[in-house]
Amino acid sequence: MLFLRSLLFALGMWLSTLVFAPLAVLTFPFPFTVRYAFITRWARFNLWWLRLTCRLDYQVRGRENIPVGNAIVFCKHQSAWETLALQKIFPPQVWLLKRELLWVPFFGWGLAMLEPIAIDRRAGRKAVEQLVTQGGERLANGRWVVIFPEGTRVPPGQTGRYGIGGAVLAAKSGYPVVPVAHNAGEFWPRRGFIKRPGTITVVVGPAIESQGKTAEMIKEEAREWIERNTRGLGPRADSDAPVG
Repeated sequence: MLFLRSLLFALGMWLSTLVFAPLAVLTFPFPFTVRYAFITRWARFNLWWLRLTCRLDYQVRGRENIPVGNAIVFCKHQSAWETLALQKIFPPQVWLLKRELLWVPFFGWGLAMLEPIAIDRRAGRKAVEQLVTQGGERLANGRWVVIFPEGTRVPPGQTGRYGIGGAVLAAKSGYPVVPVAHNAGEFWPRRGFIKRPGTITVVVGPAIESQGKTAEMIKEEAREWIERNTRGLGPRADSDAPVG
């Protein structure tokens, strides 16, 4: 049943992508708020579809820690799931991603409508400069900025190397960092096809002020909070527990 449920979810996700991607490209004449509201319906649909087919839901702790003004989100990266859920948990946002993704026909073109921070990761120090320049512009325009500081998905129980780029953006822009921990990888594993039923827990931490701190200080403070709270969530509970 887990395989069949996961297959049904995958089919729905693929079909919804085929429908939404071309339509997303057609939103280019509209302002960002309209484009964002339409395109993120894809994420909302797939979260609903995931709950319906795989009985996988989520809960959020610490919503009161989300600032009124925009900020930079540092999120643990375990799964593809958080790329969907963060769009619903936080206000309108832009993402840090590899610019090569924007070249993918229709899917990448649709991503471009969301004004992401697209960098060349092979550029070394220049990639950080690109992040600071583009990220500063997005923040000044009222957008939230979402960054996975580990850069790639890391299995539960492991910690990737935290990059300095997001912390440099915070230090130079003065915007706070909101750390996010979760245990999505226990239910939707990295490169895993099977989605296990249950309830993912997302924890939003208190904002980390960046003014007067170095990038290294910001990075380490965020890393310590994220890793400590991720460990605090523990392993996945009963995988067959029903979702309310």
